[in-house]
Amino acid sequence: MTIYYSLTFLLLAAEMVTFCVLVAPLPYALKKRLFSFLSESKIVAKVAYGLKISFIFVAILFADALQRMFRVTAEAEMAKSNKGMTPDIRTDTGIAARKFYAQRNTYLTGFCLFLSLVLTRTFYIILDLIHTQEEYAKLKKAAASPAGNSGAQSGDQAKEIVSLKKQLEEAKERTRDFDILKKQAAQNNAEYNRLATELNDLSGKKSNKRVD
Repeated sequence: MTIYYSLTFLLLAAEMVTFCVLVAPLPYALKKRLFSFLSESKIVAKVAYGLKISFIFVAILFADALQRMFRVTAEAEMAKSNKGMTPDIRTDTGIAARKFYAQRNTYLTGFCLFLSLVLTRTFYIILDLIHTQEEYAKLKKAAASPAGNSGAQSGDQAKEIVSLKKQLEEAKERTRDFDILKKQAAQNNAEYNRLATELNDLSGKKSNKRVD
């Protein structure tokens, strides 16, 4: 395998590892930090720019490997149709090896390009999902805050109601005490009037006796 196809294989292996990391069931906090770093880091942006350039070369290799595969396949078909009664084992082996290498290079570069598209799309889908979850959490907090405020208000209202009930009970007790005092005052006044009347009666009788 030549150096550029070896580098393509290493790039494909790195893409496979990256894809496994992206789709791994990581905790939400860790996944949020990871994707925030990947989407905001300048170093990652530079690496992504370099990878885009490398994928252009991989696309060129894919086109070349595809062309070679078609050419080797055509040569193999021609050799099968032109061979006589005595087949040449060396020629067949050479054509089969060339066909295998051409197909290997085609699949290698093709899968590398395809996985790059899958990785890009998967990354942005998960990033949008994280943003959607953040917006949902904000909306949930915003929806829960009026309920919390109303709960606090209802708690304050309950305390105020209890306080008003206590004040009402105290007012009732004061009114009851006032009624009792009023009754006692009326009774005392009646008793005073009775005693005053008796005193006046006694005083009148004494004065009449003196006159007699």
